[in-house]
Amino acid sequence: MHIDFSTISPRDRYKLLVSTVVPRPIALVTSMRADGQLNAAPFSFFNAMGSDPPLLVINIGDRDPDIPKDTAQNIRQTGEYVVNIVDESMAEQMNICAVDFPHGTSEVAAAGFTTVASVGVKPPRLAESPINFECREYTTLEIGRNRLVIGEVLHFHIRDDLIDVEKLYVNTERLHAIGRMHGAGWYARTTDLFQMPRMSYEEWQEMKGE
Repeated sequence: MHIDFSTISPRDRYKLLVSTVVPRPIALVTSMRADGQLNAAPFSFFNAMGSDPPLLVINIGDRDPDIPKDTAQNIRQTGEYVVNIVDESMAEQMNICAVDFPHGTSEVAAAGFTTVASVGVKPPRLAESPINFECREYTTLEIGRNRLVIGEVLHFHIRDDLIDVEKLYVNTERLHAIGRMHGAGWYARTTDLFQMPRMSYEEWQEMKGE
């Protein structure tokens, strides 16, 4: 089957994209308005996009045409935010942060999260999250109703039991991160892993019998 994306609605394009680009990691972003009001919201159009400099990219769709969501407005005002990685134990709390609360309601308080002061940015980290990235806005690309926020990681926090300090090896099996799947309300666990080492050209030749 072939679908010309220019002939279908934005809603249908969204449906196809989120059902096929899976699983998607979840960034639970804490940000602050210029007046100090704290916001927390999850985004699954998110990934790491480089290590030198270390960059994380989040796409924040507009609430309405030309009306950015609170997270995008906060980052535009302050240039600072924290990406909190979501594991299975905090899934329900993360989901509460996606509720369309009345203006002025704290998602952090509603979800029962505990905040911890960050090292280099004003927005706090979430103590329940196993990994936190303190970020500074590098640039934001506004493309249609998309705001691609590119952030540089300034400080990295990880739960002590997840990392070998000497080798900087992260135990991803113990991390129990979750990801978004198709449609509304579907998620994936990351506990079913398999290993497949990358082959050298010589190993590939040997495998092919050349």
